[in-house]
Amino acid sequence: MTLEFAIRLSEVMLALAMIQQAGEHLRQARGRALFVARISLCLMLLAGLQPGAALLGLFLSSLVHLWRYGGPYNGGSDKMTILIVTCLMVARLGPNSLWAELAMSYLAVQLVLSYFVSGYVKIVKAEWRSGQALVDVFTFSAYPVSESLRGWAKRPRLLQGMSWGVMGFEVLFPLALLHPIALFAGLAIAATFHLANAFLFGLNRFFWIWICAYPSLIWFQGRVFG
Repeated sequence: MTLEFAIRLSEVMLALAMIQQAGEHLRQARGRALFVARISLCLMLLAGLQPGAALLGLFLSSLVHLWRYGGPYNGGSDKMTILIVTCLMVARLGPNSLWAELAMSYLAVQLVLSYFVSGYVKIVKAEWRSGQALVDVFTFSAYPVSESLRGWAKRPRLLQGMSWGVMGFEVLFPLALLHPIALFAGLAIAATFHLANAFLFGLNRFFWIWICAYPSLIWFQGRVFG
């Protein structure tokens, strides 16, 4: 994957993901103008009209968004959104191709760390190693888990196996960089993991925004390990 194609693919995916995010707020009268502006900028980016200017506008609107809501109110998905916007903006507006390579490399490394660090944080905690953390999630979670799924809390061995599956995948994810086939397999598993979280817990934003960073990692793997 070429650098230009990785940047453009990420831009298209980002635009679609941010339109979905902004669309959730259009029914609210308060602050609607901000999200209408963000959708307009995303449409510019989607069409390839002045992508650098569109990304700069999305970056500035993200700062307004942070001020308006007192921080990334959707947590990790908002942080990843701002990270991708910033890296793509630098890639487009930087003075030369080196800036674009550095920006996309930084995004790729942060994507890898997002999985590895998440796995490490889990694996050092006894409640994750025993599966109790997932038992608590299905028992007490405020996420929209259906009653049938809450019954999984009564199957601790299954949840312990799921815990180790998630932790093992996350901490070993950096090894996927060693071969293109391993990377595509790793990204497919990661996307499936995010999709499962979207269905189980309603964390749909994580699925859409995380895959927006995947082109940067595919390019990075070829650039560094290819």
